[in-house]
Amino acid sequence: MGLIESSKARGTLMGNRGVLHNSKKEIRRQFKNLAWITCLLEFKGRKRELMSPGGYTELFFLDEVTAFAAGHRPCAECRRARYNEFRDAWSTANNWSGTSKVRAPEMDKVLHQERIENGQKVTWIGKLADLPHGAMFQVDSEGYAVCEDRVLAWSFEGYREASIEGLPEMVDVLTPQSVVKTFAAGFRPEFHYNARNLG
Repeated sequence: MGLIESSKARGTLMGNRGVLHNSKKEIRRQFKNLAWITCLLEFKGRKRELMSPGGYTELFFLDEVTAFAAGHRPCAECRRARYNEFRDAWSTANNWSGTSKVRAPEMDKVLHQERIENGQKVTWIGKLADLPHGAMFQVDSEGYAVCEDRVLAWSFEGYREASIEGLPEMVDVLTPQSVVKTFAAGFRPEFHYNARNLG
C-alpha cells in the first residue's frame, strides 16, 4: 500500500507527480518531480485526455485523507485556499524556522524525505492511541484511517467500520510524520462522503 495501483473505483481528487507513463500509457516510474499535489477534478472548464503523450500522469484519490497518506499536498492553483490553510498549519505544527512563510518547494523537500525512499513507500511506527483524526496506517497490508474516536477500514471504493480490538498498540503509519503533526495541531483533512454515513 502507498504506491501507485490500478483500480476502477472513482476518486474525488486528482493527483500529479509529473509524467510517469510512456506512449503506451504504462506507468514507468513512481514520480518525476518533488511537487506531489492534489487537484480538483474540475477547474475552469479544462479538459484533458488521460495520460496524453508528454502530459503529466493523472492519479486519483478516494479523498483528501488518502492523498495526504500518499504524501501529496493541496495544489496552490486550483485549491489555493486549502493550500494556504495547509501551508500555515504545517509551518506552525512543524516549527518552521526558515522564511516567514514556508514555500511549496521547501515543504515538498521535507515531504519527499518522509514519503518515498529507494522506490518504496516510507512508513513509520506510531502508537495507535496517539494518532490524530485523518492519520492512515496499515496492519498486515490492510489500510485503516482514524476518524474522530473510531477506526475505519479503507478500500478504493470507500470506508467501512472496523473494530479497534485486535489491532496492535503500535502500527505502521502511512501518513508522513510532518503531516500527522499538522493534523494533531488541528488541521482537519476531509474524508470521503461515505465515512459520514457510517456508525
